[in-house]
Amino acid sequence: MKNFYLKDDLIAGAVVFLVAVPLCLGIALASGAPLFSGLIGGIVGGIFVSLVSKSHTSISGPAAGLTAVVFSGITRLGSYDAFALAVFFAGVLQICAGLLRLGVVANYFPSSVIHGLMAAIGLILILKQIPHLVGFDKDSEGDFAFFQNDNENTFSELLNAIDGYQIGSLIIGVSSLLLLLYLTKRKKTNLFPPFFTVILYALALNFFLEKISFFPAGGSHLVNVPISSNLSEFIRFFNFADFSHITNYKVYLTAAVLATVASLETLLNIEAVDKLDKRKRHTPPNRELLAQGGGNIISGLLGGLPLTSVIVRGSVGIQAGGKTKLTSLTHGILILVIVAFFPKVLNRIPLSALAAILIVTGYKLASVSLFKNMFKKGNNQFYPFVVTIIAIVFTDLLIGITIGITVGFFFILRNNMKNAFQIIEERRYNKITTRIRLSEEATFLNKPFLKNKLYEFPNGSSVTLDAYSAEYVDPDIIEMIKDFAETVAPEKNIEVNLVGFKENYSFIDHYQKVDVVTSELQKSITPKEILQILKDGNGRFISGNRIEKDLLHQMNLTSEGQNPLAVVLSCMDSRTSVELVFDMGLGDLFSIRVAGNVVNPDILASIEYACKVVGTKLILVLGHTGCGAIKGACSDVKIGKLPILLKKIKPVIAKEKSIKLNRNASNDDFVNKVAVLNTKKSMQDIVDQSPLIRNLIQSEQVGLYGAMYDIHSGEVSFTERYEKKMGTRK
Repeated sequence: MKNFYLKDDLIAGAVVFLVAVPLCLGIALASGAPLFSGLIGGIVGGIFVSLVSKSHTSISGPAAGLTAVVFSGITRLGSYDAFALAVFFAGVLQICAGLLRLGVVANYFPSSVIHGLMAAIGLILILKQIPHLVGFDKDSEGDFAFFQNDNENTFSELLNAIDGYQIGSLIIGVSSLLLLLYLTKRKKTNLFPPFFTVILYALALNFFLEKISFFPAGGSHLVNVPISSNLSEFIRFFNFADFSHITNYKVYLTAAVLATVASLETLLNIEAVDKLDKRKRHTPPNRELLAQGGGNIISGLLGGLPLTSVIVRGSVGIQAGGKTKLTSLTHGILILVIVAFFPKVLNRIPLSALAAILIVTGYKLASVSLFKNMFKKGNNQFYPFVVTIIAIVFTDLLIGITIGITVGFFFILRNNMKNAFQIIEERRYNKITTRIRLSEEATFLNKPFLKNKLYEFPNGSSVTLDAYSAEYVDPDIIEMIKDFAETVAPEKNIEVNLVGFKENYSFIDHYQKVDVVTSELQKSITPKEILQILKDGNGRFISGNRIEKDLLHQMNLTSEGQNPLAVVLSCMDSRTSVELVFDMGLGDLFSIRVAGNVVNPDILASIEYACKVVGTKLILVLGHTGCGAIKGACSDVKIGKLPILLKKIKPVIAKEKSIKLNRNASNDDFVNKVAVLNTKKSMQDIVDQSPLIRNLIQSEQVGLYGAMYDIHSGEVSFTERYEKKMGTRK
């Protein structure tokens, strides 16, 4: 069978079959329906839904979460055959939902709630199966509600089991559980799959207890499938849908409730089972609705219970080694064949052995590692996860899921209210500005958080509201921003920039704080402060937290004049663009680039113009690692006019004394040390060859610094400052 893991799936299907039969019977009993209706649902879910569904691991059948809905539906309609007709029409509605592609709702279930559902089912399996493990079978299999049909609850039933155990079932159940734990944890490969081995062990042990007459499990402590003596008697087990009730509007109301609840439960369960799938395959939700709808049409016609994807069966199948839908198909075929022809064999299996299987499955679903992982994800994930578990355990599946989803969406909305805006503190030109960047959708839900943030700003603050990423900004938020910018901000002397807002809003971009270097700033700032601005900018470049810049706005503002803070003499290397390396914008820097950052008369004239005419207060000579010009000088390259330039670098090669061997271009350490010395030489050349610059440095009107850029890390190391006392550097 292509794409099928035949052996694994057949064995897993047999295990699921053994677990599913008592659950089908128990759910039917808890629902007030004929016992055989549960088996019909299991057969249809196993065979038909498996063939039509695209799910690899989901297994369908009667679900514990529908017991209350089924019970009330049967009561409302007055007969089971009328209810079977409602199941039929529920299937029709599910097919319509699938065709209308309403399965998309599955994409909106919070993952924390899905994980909570799995953990809750695991805990319920453990709590509900402990009484069956010791032979206290007063409550039927498949009753997953906290308040049980026998007027007890999940915890009181545990206390009752202390005095109500059956010795044979206790021995079989506890020993089966210990054997199963051993088999699932041992490192060696088992001869038979653990779950299957436990069933064979339980059958043999109970047979032995019968032979020695030592309290064997019997009667209600065994699987109890209805037995027919002939074909006609077997057919009478079916309660076919009665179409004479087709004019009863209550049938359609019941069908609508069934279709809604069954569809939601199915979508939740396939999400959960897909998460358990080690291969992480995805189940198409709309195709699943079509499969479930067809299954419910057939189940209703035959008198079966309504179907959903069932996480208990799916998880048992996965834990038993099932890989594909053949697991589900096998389980459905086995229910049909064994129930029809060999029910007496099935009725020999102790319920306590099946309880051991379900307890181990429950532990896998509610593992300690799952709780740890959810806790690590933070409160927004952990709280809905825990609430979902508590709600399901202490109510029932439907109520618990509803509560869990409600809490999950509350945390999503709460988180969205905060995350709709990104708050960024920007330090630019020695001034701190807070940028509030709106996300793609800024709705009225985000208004309280934004309003509180804006009104918190102290007097004299600087704020930029950035809407470049926003596709939609709610009118309420627009109105609130206008009120703040036009009324509140002026009263508190707060500078406000509004940028990126679309033309269809009632205001256009507004700049109150100029984000370029002004003449006043250039005159008031010191060389050391400029150096710190460059260091901070390089830190942002390395971390990736670069300041947002409106280059068009900067272009317009600088079109009438410029006031750069520094002039940077750097190499022409394509990796050393100084505006990027120092996270600067238009009009911030004079950039002079030449191979090897060497000095010549034209470059000196440019630096003199920058400092004396324009007022720039810092000169930075920036070398870099892996410099091609330095390598060329070390290798004595002779190409075109290049020797003229490299001649300016060669004197520093001889000055490098620390490296004795491999003093050539292939030695990166040597090249980089020469580059540092070359930077120092360029600084000295500027001072020696320009009396104008020398006087500005002596009078401390201009600072001269050297630096090295690491092409691997992006970090700029500031090597030294040229002091006013000529020839000394610090």
